[in-house]
Amino acid sequence: MAGILLACVWNLSGLLLLNVIAIRAGWWSFHAKGGLFLGIPVDFYLGWIVLWGMLPELAMPRWRLLEIAGIAFGFDLIFMPLLKPVLQLGPRWLIGEFAGIVFCLLPSFLFSRWTRDSVRLQARTLMQVIAFTALILEIIPAIVLANTGGDWTHFPARPNWINLCLFQLLAVPSVIGLSAVYEFVQRGRGTPLPYDPPTQLVGSGPYAYVANPMQLSAAVLLAGWGLFLGSVWVCAAGVMAHIYSVGLAAWDEGEDLSARFGSTWIEYRKHVRNWMPRWRPWHASKYEGYFPARLYVAESCGACSQVKEWFEQQSAIGLQVIAAELYPGQSLFRITYDPCDGNAEETGVAAIARAIEHINFAFAFCGWVMRLPMIRPCLQLLIDASGGHPRSLLRVIVD
Repeated sequence: MAGILLACVWNLSGLLLLNVIAIRAGWWSFHAKGGLFLGIPVDFYLGWIVLWGMLPELAMPRWRLLEIAGIAFGFDLIFMPLLKPVLQLGPRWLIGEFAGIVFCLLPSFLFSRWTRDSVRLQARTLMQVIAFTALILEIIPAIVLANTGGDWTHFPARPNWINLCLFQLLAVPSVIGLSAVYEFVQRGRGTPLPYDPPTQLVGSGPYAYVANPMQLSAAVLLAGWGLFLGSVWVCAAGVMAHIYSVGLAAWDEGEDLSARFGSTWIEYRKHVRNWMPRWRPWHASKYEGYFPARLYVAESCGACSQVKEWFEQQSAIGLQVIAAELYPGQSLFRITYDPCDGNAEETGVAAIARAIEHINFAFAFCGWVMRLPMIRPCLQLLIDASGGHPRSLLRVIVD
């Protein structure tokens, strides 16, 4: 059921975009009165979502990718020309058909299958981010604008510098949401979907500051997107998303997490609010049985020793700064962060980013940006090229 839901969400935005492009490119057009959404008959649109989102998993659960694609292509090849006069095919309609199979059907099929089989965690989480971002920035605004007399042409009339500033403001909730999703994958071994949740309680990253960073991100992003589009009604949709999250979603989530994680979740919720971020992070090391994280920094390296002194002056929460020469394992070659909770160690830029998340919300936000999958490797490459490359370390053996 989770796989089918996600396949339908993928096609919800994918097929809408496909049909809008098809109408403009002349691949096909619709000739109907009433029941239209952006020029597309709603019954066609919803039927297509069901056909490509639900049917492959329900009717052909053991079929392979190319077999599904072949069946879908053959089906459309036969039946789409029979939908006249409502659907008028252009001379190049097969281009649109090919685009639909490649960008809508096949990804949604893989999305559903990977979710069903609980495989390819990072890939299916990335697809969730794409699908639900499209839902927030494409589907919901399109529905609201279509029913309130708005359009997508408001922002081009503004000066570019205003649009640029608005885009930068939208980046703030986007970073919080993306970092929270990444934390679910990296620390929780799960995804944001309630039917495919993390197997471990996540209290690090953005979750050390606010209990619902993804819901906070979505509501603020939708409201900000409404401001960018110049639609008070899209802004109101962001407010309604907040009301929903505070009410039904919070109640359901609280029941589920309390049942799964017990006293650990209850203790966490005593100190971390749903929507208003803390200035200083929460860390489980305050309680018996939990240990502070460790940042190993070389004292024998001049630049590294200054980093060590700086961290010691910040009064970081739940973080010990230790000489890398005393590391109990093999010799270290980079600054290393050990969360001391069973999760993997991180090195280099990722270690510094993790460590500054223990200081306060402002530093943590910088750390979340630094750890984003596309940004971290670039930063590490720049630092290595500037002299921050790995170095051998003379260890000190303590009896």
